[in-house]
Amino acid sequence: MKDNVILDKSLEFAIRVVKLYKYLCDEKKEYILSKQLLRSGTSIGANINEAQAGQSKADFIAKMAIASKEARESKYWINLLIKTDYLNKHDVHVRTLVNEIDEIVKLLTSIVKSSQGNN
Repeated sequence: MKDNVILDKSLEFAIRVVKLYKYLCDEKKEYILSKQLLRSGTSIGANINEAQAGQSKADFIAKMAIASKEARESKYWINLLIKTDYLNKHDVHVRTLVNEIDEIVKLLTSIVKSSQGNN
């Protein structure tokens, strides 16, 4: 089976988000913001997977656009967790998470734009 970079990246990101959620709940006793990140961070890959089985090009674009919105929302929650001192922006794991979501946002933006341009 051919590698799909965005599928792979979104799955790895979702795994990191699940682990971060467990950490935030267990260690920081933070349940609200982390739940929001869990929801949006795992939704990215789910929507990308749905897009792969899209019934039409429009359906594919719509699902990828939703994935892009969820990625942007995830970025917001990560930034909020950093700014409220639940996460340390200097921590290597946090920097990796920020870099991953930035890359996912860029990839999804590119996929949506290029798909729309080829109508």
